[in-house]
Amino acid sequence: MEIWISLLGSLVTGGLALVGVIYTSRKQHDVTIQEVKTEIALVKKDITTLETSVSKHNGVVERMFAAEKAIGLLDERLKTANHRISELEEVTKHED
Repeated sequence: MEIWISLLGSLVTGGLALVGVIYTSRKQHDVTIQEVKTEIALVKKDITTLETSVSKHNGVVERMFAAEKAIGLLDERLKTANHRISELEEVTKHED
C-alpha cells in the first residue's frame, strides 16, 4: 500500500510539474509572438520610410538628368552662337 501512495504522489507531482511547464511555455510563446509582431510592424515602418527616401532620391536623379541634358543643349547653342559671331566678325574685318 505504501508503494501505491508513493507512486500516486509521484504521479501527482509529475502531472503538476508537466502542467506548470506547459503553462509557462504557452505564456512565453504568447510573449514571443507579440514581440515578433511588434518587430514586424517596426520593420514595415522602416521599409515605408526607405521607400519614401528612395522615391525622393529617384526624383532628384531624374531632375538632374533632365538638367544635364538641358545644359548640354545650351552648351551646343552657345558654341553655335560663338561660331556665328566669329564668322560675322571675320566678314566685318574683310569689309573694312
